[in-house]
Amino acid sequence: MMHQFDKAYWDDHWTPAAADDDRILPVNPYLRAETKDLAPGTALDAGCGIGTETIWLAEQGWQVTGADISATALATAAGRAVVAGVDDRIEWVEADLARWRPDRSWDLVVTSYAHSDTGQLAFYGHIASWVAPGGTLLIIGHLHDHGNGHGHPENATATRAGITDLLTLPDWRIDASYENTRTVRSGSRARQLHDVIVRAHRTV
Repeated sequence: MMHQFDKAYWDDHWTPAAADDDRILPVNPYLRAETKDLAPGTALDAGCGIGTETIWLAEQGWQVTGADISATALATAAGRAVVAGVDDRIEWVEADLARWRPDRSWDLVVTSYAHSDTGQLAFYGHIASWVAPGGTLLIIGHLHDHGNGHGHPENATATRAGITDLLTLPDWRIDASYENTRTVRSGSRARQLHDVIVRAHRTV
């Protein structure tokens, strides 16, 4: 059955579950690879879920804002940050990111597998406006097969070409753009993820 990526969906998705929950993944390897040469500054994890990438960025010296539509996810994320000892480097914000209008910008804006009810390309275009001049946008997305039985809307995925077409000169320079397939183990099972990764530098 088709669903929408609204608050009710995400609160249900992040309802606390067992320790071997297959939604709990290690920090995204693309985040590690694509930020290794960036000097830590301010960062926004857009659609932070339970905070894995937010916490990792804070551990690398970034001052991070973790934002998500789900209060359930944020409560879990905040508790994990305390355990990790980096809660003083993180601000948690509950917001519908597709409609949020923050009054600031960040040196790094990253989104990792986040979905919005407005569709992926609209969502990516919206969060791109929050990158400070000279800053970096990192998009890590799923390449969904619409026949996979998940019931995702058709606009819930975006291709590499579609994303890079949003980020045009002279405002943006594409520094990395590729697709990759990897196997991840979470909880008691392994699964294959088909990913698209775009890293862009905001020039003005």
